[in-house]
Amino acid sequence: MRHKRIPKRKAVLAGAAAMGMVATAVLLQQANASQSGTEAAEGPAAKRISAASAAKLLEPMASQLGDAYGGAYYDEAKQQLVVNVVGDDNAVNVQVRRAGAVARSVDNSTGELGTAAKTLATRATIAGTAWATDPRTNQIVVTADRTVTGERWDKLESTVDSLGTGMARIQKSAGEFKPFASGGDAIFGGGARCSLGFNVTTEDGSPGFLTAGHCGVAAESWSDAQGGAAIGTVQAATFPGEGDFALVTYDDPATEAPSEVNTGDGQAVEITQAAEAAVGLEVSRMGSTTGLNEGTVTGLNATVNYAEGTVTGLIQTDVCAEPGDSGGSLFTADGSAIGLTSGGSGDCTAGGETFFQPVTTALAAVGAEIGAGGGN
Repeated sequence: MRHKRIPKRKAVLAGAAAMGMVATAVLLQQANASQSGTEAAEGPAAKRISAASAAKLLEPMASQLGDAYGGAYYDEAKQQLVVNVVGDDNAVNVQVRRAGAVARSVDNSTGELGTAAKTLATRATIAGTAWATDPRTNQIVVTADRTVTGERWDKLESTVDSLGTGMARIQKSAGEFKPFASGGDAIFGGGARCSLGFNVTTEDGSPGFLTAGHCGVAAESWSDAQGGAAIGTVQAATFPGEGDFALVTYDDPATEAPSEVNTGDGQAVEITQAAEAAVGLEVSRMGSTTGLNEGTVTGLNATVNYAEGTVTGLIQTDVCAEPGDSGGSLFTADGSAIGLTSGGSGDCTAGGETFFQPVTTALAAVGAEIGAGGGN
């Protein structure tokens, strides 16, 4: 981490990525199977677009399709946006194809899936469980770790069954939701060791950074060396609840905060914007325990029932992680900031998945932005 005096308006984003301290997590397994359905063949061929372009294309479409919208995902192999459509209204299919996407027939709308998720939250908020929407299968994927047994398992299973055929599926995880007591290689505070996620510019133009919320509630002041002088102070932190993120501002307003993720060996990826995740998006995660690892977004709007409480609105991926990687940066090869590591289980030998706080949501909540006023 570099600390040079420069005009504070030039303070922009860096991604020292890694993980840290007390995050418990559930990991949903990747759901790659496709629901049986048909892709409408009429009309112009779907556009070959980037994942970032697919996310922008989808933004207005979701609201325009209304009750017919059943979610969407990015087909990385074909470089196409696939939009799930409920019902037999050909005009909707034509609208999707004219926009440049692939229309795919499914049974469940996002509204119906959302109602099902609310039922799970009301009747099955059990420590050691998690659920996320998987548009590839047009279902909610519910995962229970190995501690969910007996009456708790029966309650979860009966709740999933009550949602109806094809609405949700349940699976077991070999892991266990537990605190990530070790940490990353970036910042230290109150006996905890966590990691800086992305540097940002705050509302008043001062430099700061985002990290995991469970780090932000663990200590008020943070240093870049164990036992060293504080370099930043927590201004806001959310955990548990509607996210897992914290904003820390640098105590020295002239601190240089470069807009990049340090990927090791003297290499870095320049970060130019914050972007929404999309199922199928290829992503990279940097953590000080396991270094740079790659994978794919497999679910959105995930709910995780940690021992400390429930966290909602997370991104689910199949990127491996281990204790010490929490709080690290999730990003794309083209320089988009996607997420902050919330927690996980498994390891990078046998495999595993992780949950991430969306960067866009965190930025909106704390009133900050990527870069020196030019980020999204």
